[in-house]
Amino acid sequence: MTSQEIKGLTQSYIMQTYGRFPVAIDHGQGATLFDPEGNAYIDFTSGIGVSSLGYGNQPWVDAITAQARKLGHTSNLFYTEPPAKLAEILCRRTGESCVFFANGGGEANEGMIKLARKYSFDKYGQGRSTIITLNNSFHGRTITTLKATGQEVFHNFFFPFTEGFRYADANSLESLEAAAGDDVCAVMVELVQGEGGVLPLEHAYINALEKLCAERDWLLLVDEVQTGVGRTGSLFAFQQYNILPDVVSFAKGIAGGLPMSGFMTNEKCRDVLGPGMHATTFGANPVCAAAGLVVQDILSDTFLREVWEKGDYLRKGIESLNLPCFGKTRGMGLMIGVEVRDGWTNKDVANKLIENGLLILTAGPGMRLLPPLVISKDEMDKGLEIMKKTLG
Repeated sequence: MTSQEIKGLTQSYIMQTYGRFPVAIDHGQGATLFDPEGNAYIDFTSGIGVSSLGYGNQPWVDAITAQARKLGHTSNLFYTEPPAKLAEILCRRTGESCVFFANGGGEANEGMIKLARKYSFDKYGQGRSTIITLNNSFHGRTITTLKATGQEVFHNFFFPFTEGFRYADANSLESLEAAAGDDVCAVMVELVQGEGGVLPLEHAYINALEKLCAERDWLLLVDEVQTGVGRTGSLFAFQQYNILPDVVSFAKGIAGGLPMSGFMTNEKCRDVLGPGMHATTFGANPVCAAAGLVVQDILSDTFLREVWEKGDYLRKGIESLNLPCFGKTRGMGLMIGVEVRDGWTNKDVANKLIENGLLILTAGPGMRLLPPLVISKDEMDKGLEIMKKTLG
């Protein structure tokens, strides 16, 4: 099909809930995508941080193919090898104790919220179920995770929302104390606020927060849907903060392009949810888990150091261009935010770049770069050259 035919069919038969950019994608290789007509696009998006191994990665393709031939799905009423092996690797590499596998980030965060409230109910009974989240956060699009999101713009249309959330300012223990109370059971944070503009939290704040949660028996919940699985230059961002969350969610790059997510708990929380208390039909799908094993195999310590180096190279490259529309950069690893100066809008900038062959994302009022972790120096340089020619 041509690009126009794909767009027409999509508009006719798929619900129009996305503000799509005017590009149809047919195939890819490395960190470069192609439309049906053969036009190339350097990809600084990786499917919003999902396609961590880029496109056409042969070990990933081979693992999916072999597992699909062997077994596609059984449900969690039976045991299968791939998710068991993947869970073991994740726990050994992070220090967490056990894993629950799900399908998408919102679902993973919803499970994390359920666990926190169940933990508190088991110890203290009813009335201690409030979770503090941070202003400018984003935690998902279910009814509950929308309410957990600390942006008022998301608290509309879908009334009544799930109650039991209060909000505090990032990096402010004083604001957190003002939101606290006897009804609090947990604090939930993104270590880098992704949708809010790629804003890393301060290390001192997170370390103080971990101590405070331990003192008051609040669970520390860390949403690593976007930051996890190598994106920030370590397997999980919390490892760079030298903390061990009570519960941490993940999604995006965990299976390198297939739908998979989940959450991990420490030893204290491993038995909070028992049989029948939480479940999902497609979670721990063996094909997705087989893909996840390839991701873990590739994300060695050496590879993760290279992710950090690539992020540093891209940030310095963008700032050296001195583009009139861009201000400072920020982020961790290959999760990069770029300020957009007054007089420009991030959507206009994104559209101009896409027209010239560079796929890029917006976040808050700025730009967001989430390229495949395997992106080459040549592909990064091509992307920077497109920025220079388009916006210089």
